[in-house]
Parts: sequence; C-alpha cells; structure tokens
Amino acid sequence: MDPAFAEPAWHAAPWVAATWVTLKLAGLTTLILLALGMPLAWWLARTRSAWRMPVGAVVALPMVLPPTVLGFYLLIGLAPQGPIGQMTNALGLGTLAFTFEGLLLASVLYSMPFVVHPLQAGFAAVSPAVLEAAATLRASPLDRFFSVVLPLSRPALVTAALLGFAHTVGEFGVVLMVGGNIEGETRVLSVLLYDQVEGMAYADAHVLAAGLLAFSFVLLLVMQWLGRRTAVAHA
Repeated sequence: MDPAFAEPAWHAAPWVAATWVTLKLAGLTTLILLALGMPLAWWLARTRSAWRMPVGAVVALPMVLPPTVLGFYLLIGLAPQGPIGQMTNALGLGTLAFTFEGLLLASVLYSMPFVVHPLQAGFAAVSPAVLEAAATLRASPLDRFFSVVLPLSRPALVTAALLGFAHTVGEFGVVLMVGGNIEGETRVLSVLLYDQVEGMAYADAHVLAAGLLAFSFVLLLVMQWLGRRTAVAHA
C-alpha cells in the first residue's frame, strides 16, 4: 500500500475507539435519563402516594448495590432465556447482552439516581405559591412545568446532566458485566484502563488515568462554580 494512503496511526489507537464509545454512551444515557428523570423526579417531589418511598428506594438502589450485582442480574435478564431477552427476540431485535444497546440500558439504570435525585431536590425547592400564582393566570400544568418549574430548577437540571454524564464515563463493573470488552462496540475508557493495567502497560495507563482524573476534577470545579453562582443569584 502506498504510504500516502495508509491509515494515520492515531486512528488505530485503542483509546480513540474507546473514547468514542464512552462519549456516545454517556451522551445518550444523559439524554435518556433527563427525559425519563424529569417526570419521575417531579412525581417524587410532589406526590403524597404511599408508593413514594418504595419507588424512591428502587431509584436509589444503584447507589448502594455493588455494580457487579446489578450487572449480573441484568446479564441474566438480557440472556436469550431471560425475560428481557425473550421480549427482544420476539420483537426481532435479538439479544442485547454484549451489545451497545444492552450497555446503554445498563447505564441508564445504573446512573438513574445521579440524575433523578438532583432534579427531585430542585423541583421540591420550587414554592407552591409560585405555581398557584401561575395557575391563577390560567397556565396549564404543562405550561407551569415548562415556563415556571424548569427555569427555577435550571441549576438542578445542569447538575443532574453533569452528574449523569460523569457517572456514566466512570462506570466499570456494570459495563464490563453487560457489555464485555468488544473494541469499537462496548469497550469504554474504564475497561481500556483495566486492560492496560492487566497487560502491564503502565505508561499508557498513566496517561489514560490522568486524563480521567483531570476530567473529574474539572467537572467538580464546574459544579462548585454553578453552586456558588446560584447562591449569589438567590442572595
């Protein structure tokens, strides 16, 4: 092959594919969780139903459950004979275990509390008097949510998005159990780091670990800046 037409070396680097899979997974997970988490968080923040505590416990479960336990039961459920596997096979989708789609499902479940809890706290802080005032102006419940609740809860919304994205980037146990280690498909940065350490490629592992550490540090700085800005705005 003519060297002029050869693939650039960086294109074949394992971290390129792993970075793309990680960013795609974290981005899609965050978008799905915001769409699902807003109505769920609103219900948890406002309901007086007896189901509030059990549902809240289920949402919070990934925070205390070992990731491998959640990954194991998801893997069983996604298997051909599992309930989810049987359903996806009946729909002609095949099994989701060791696929990006299965990885996405696992990430949504595992990162859910990190999106729902900030949203729930933000929605709970919205004064009922403000909503009553909007209702007197004949604003529908949907109008009140989008024109009053969401603007007042913007810091919580941003925090939820950042936490959901960052937590998905940092996943390891669940993604390894459900997605495996398929390059370009399910291998994310945390799994690549594990591979590098296992293969004693410590120089590469240092670079990747330092990058993830810098990402986490910058994220915490952004969250603290947003928190201080919000406090000043409400002072």
